[in-house]
Amino acid sequence: MITCSSASQAKAKNLLQTKSLPLAAVSVLLAASFAPAQAANFISETEYFSYSLPTDVQKRCNDKNNCPNIEIQHLKSNQSWIDTLVNKRVNNLVINHGISDKPASTATSNQATKTALDAFSRAQFKEAPRDYKWSYELSVTPSYVGHVNDVELIKIDSYEFTGGAHGIPYRENLMFDQKLKRQIKLNDILITGKKPKFEAQAYDAYKKWVATFDKDLKNYEKNWPFSLSDNIMLTDKGVDLLYQPYAIAPYASGMPTLTIPYQQLNGIIKPQYVVK
Repeated sequence: MITCSSASQAKAKNLLQTKSLPLAAVSVLLAASFAPAQAANFISETEYFSYSLPTDVQKRCNDKNNCPNIEIQHLKSNQSWIDTLVNKRVNNLVINHGISDKPASTATSNQATKTALDAFSRAQFKEAPRDYKWSYELSVTPSYVGHVNDVELIKIDSYEFTGGAHGIPYRENLMFDQKLKRQIKLNDILITGKKPKFEAQAYDAYKKWVATFDKDLKNYEKNWPFSLSDNIMLTDKGVDLLYQPYAIAPYASGMPTLTIPYQQLNGIIKPQYVVK
């Protein structure tokens, strides 16, 4: 596994000058190791999305010294087809942030991303109380995790804060099959007709996870019932299922990860996605 992750200093300097200050996103790092290198070497870095706060926002926040903190980064690697897919998803996450009350947009362009950021920065001065002393924050950052067999693994972390007790972190795992030259998801790694068996294994992992802190499974399930996550990642041990805050546990639990070992997935997932 070869990886190089660093932000562009020139872009960062420009970002600071435009008052779009870098934000240290709240995240929980994946604790996983990976198989010996079998895929093509993947070399990557991230670069800041070129964005300046609207003039009217800069004027208002400079007066109060509370400009919105915005950090959007794109992936830049030696695999352009992966960059294209990852960066479209980064843009789409920016465009769709905080729109739970309306249908999600499929837009992925840089212009649509800029428009969404303008709306986000202006919302701070429309929605926040007059005497507020905090700033809106938004970050979306992709990073290379590693690879398993011929599958390159990328994660996208985001964080949004618009007031209240805490912000909302989010993580999405992406997998790219170098042989097929396309992104793969849960259904792509499963043998046809085996999804019910995979879900049963995931539920067993959920029960074991709950038992580590609560012996009353039935009572726990009343508040935080099991659901099957398609936010998965291959590791050297098995398949990880990642859950967002509040999905199967309270916010304080962070982003729970359930792991299904490969030995329990024989005949369920396709052989090329199993680490031996």
